[in-house]
Amino acid sequence: MSAKILIVEDEFVVANSLRILLRQAGYSVGGIATSAEEAYQNLQQDKHDLVLLDIRLNGSESGIDLARKLKAEHIAFVYLSANSSQKVLEEAKKTEPYGFLVKPFREKDLLVALDIALYIHKNRLESKLRQEALLERQLVEISLEDSEDKQTFLTIARAIRTFIPFDLIVCGTRPLPASRFDDYGYLRAGFDEYQFIGKDELLTISGLKSDALSTIIENSNTDTHVATYYNGGTTDATPITPLQSVWSTCFNIESFLVFPVALSNGSWAYYSFYSRRRDVYTQSHMALLKHLVSSLTRVTEKLVRSEVSSTSAIRLSASGKHDHTEGQQGSVSEFKSIIGKHPLLLAALDLVTQVAPYKTSVLILGESGTGKESIAQAIHSLSARKTGPFIKVNCASIPASLIESELFGHEKGAFTGAIEKRKGKFEQAHEGTLFLDEVGEMPLDMQVRLLRVLQEKEIDPIGGKSPRKVDVRIVAATNRNLEREVAEGRFRLDLYYRLNVFPITLPPLRERKSDIQALAFYFANRFCKEFNKDFNGISAAMMDELEGYTWPGNIRELENVLERSVILNDGKSELELKQSLLGTTDKVPSKIEIETLGDVRRIQRETEREYLISVLKKTKGHIRGANGAAELLNIKPTTLEARLAKLGIQREDLGTW
Repeated sequence: MSAKILIVEDEFVVANSLRILLRQAGYSVGGIATSAEEAYQNLQQDKHDLVLLDIRLNGSESGIDLARKLKAEHIAFVYLSANSSQKVLEEAKKTEPYGFLVKPFREKDLLVALDIALYIHKNRLESKLRQEALLERQLVEISLEDSEDKQTFLTIARAIRTFIPFDLIVCGTRPLPASRFDDYGYLRAGFDEYQFIGKDELLTISGLKSDALSTIIENSNTDTHVATYYNGGTTDATPITPLQSVWSTCFNIESFLVFPVALSNGSWAYYSFYSRRRDVYTQSHMALLKHLVSSLTRVTEKLVRSEVSSTSAIRLSASGKHDHTEGQQGSVSEFKSIIGKHPLLLAALDLVTQVAPYKTSVLILGESGTGKESIAQAIHSLSARKTGPFIKVNCASIPASLIESELFGHEKGAFTGAIEKRKGKFEQAHEGTLFLDEVGEMPLDMQVRLLRVLQEKEIDPIGGKSPRKVDVRIVAATNRNLEREVAEGRFRLDLYYRLNVFPITLPPLRERKSDIQALAFYFANRFCKEFNKDFNGISAAMMDELEGYTWPGNIRELENVLERSVILNDGKSELELKQSLLGTTDKVPSKIEIETLGDVRRIQRETEREYLISVLKKTKGHIRGANGAAELLNIKPTTLEARLAKLGIQREDLGTW
């Protein structure tokens, strides 16, 4: 059965041409609407598989306004627009379209975009249904467990976290008299680490007195419907209450979602999800909670006293005032090498746990040095394919003439020099995961081959007589802006949308500076153990400079700085910077600054090289033994020899002494 498409376009000539084209291509056209209002009415009356959507329409609402509704109702849509300004593109991007075509476009581009959009929609819909079923099962299981209330709420929070992101989750019942405050919550302090926040903790953090809190409660009547709040405003007519303002101010909240649950005793339980990121909560989050309301009500009943008083307050366990659950990324072994607790990082890790169990293609986006390979490895390790191979390919490092053989393999004698049969990376990754790093560097002709493999799930080795089926999950990564690459003709639109089924964006280090200290201590400890030196801490001056730097090279650059500092340290004092980091400002580095990172590293390498040469001159070239260079530097001779080889230091570089 052909897909049914609704055309939303206010120019009749354009709309009619689209209708003819789509019918010739085998699609069913459900109709043409010239306004968002007409389109939405049409969609309420008849089911469509996809909407082709112009941005400028008749009526008071734009195509972007309609797209927000389509997204909430999980209807696929592709934008068609003559307006490709950066502002319009940014607003359109927030609605997460399944494609974007700029008028005028080729017939082929439209048909490819539709094919990809329907493919992505099918994958997202299947994933959504699986996730909802999983969460519903988890909530039912929690309701059957024998545990005290506070632990039950923590278990609920952990189950919901992957689907409804939060930095703080609070639960409480209403109505609530001013004399009694029994709301409590959990502040997320790491990937799987939570700090309990009750009345005493809130009073301490806020600096309020009990009487002042009672007054706030008196003025915080809460409405009984779902609402989202952001940037000091609300998407709903309900104003933000004074109590919500207290939670938001104390924990630097930028957006939150309130979801009430009706209880059998006539009271209401309120779940409040707070985030330190802006515009986090969407219609899809609200729709998920509404879908789960039955199982959520059941488990919420477990939190309430069996014989409730007139206040219907949720109980706190006697031991719960200062309790917290220990653990961080290390509690999930696949995240042991991923250090940090910043909300942007935790949001990315939540997406990893969400997508890992499925075969869905993943596109990891982020600047160089942000840890994309670690994320790819974690996706593999958390998946059902974890016992299969994890094969890495750096698309930027393979010569264009060899990339086809590297990916798809070749038969013996297929070309000059092919003296034996060789399996390509796809065959090596069979029943496992193939990580395509720097996929944005792949030549256009190979992009065509890669797309064919993703569509047909089979490869053609060079010189082979027949295609071979492969079962491979693709995780791709790039530091490039692929949308810009597509616009400039360097990356195929169809491949972009095929890879971009589930994007995960890693934040640059300058946007998660609160993690710098933890990362610095992690690398310092690691290198001190590797070089057999005692770790005596990091000087305050060095830490100040680390936290003030913009890190164009991100975590990889920080790692290099710590390795160098450990090598140049005597093992008896705190680590110090031997040369000042460049550009210690808080501004975002420009493209030129990022491109000059190679020069920065060259200067740092030369500084280390000159220092080691000066030490070797003092020891007259002796590395081992008493008063040798290794002893003066307090590192193993083998480690020093490896560093000398890496830096290309030879005896002739030492001159005479």
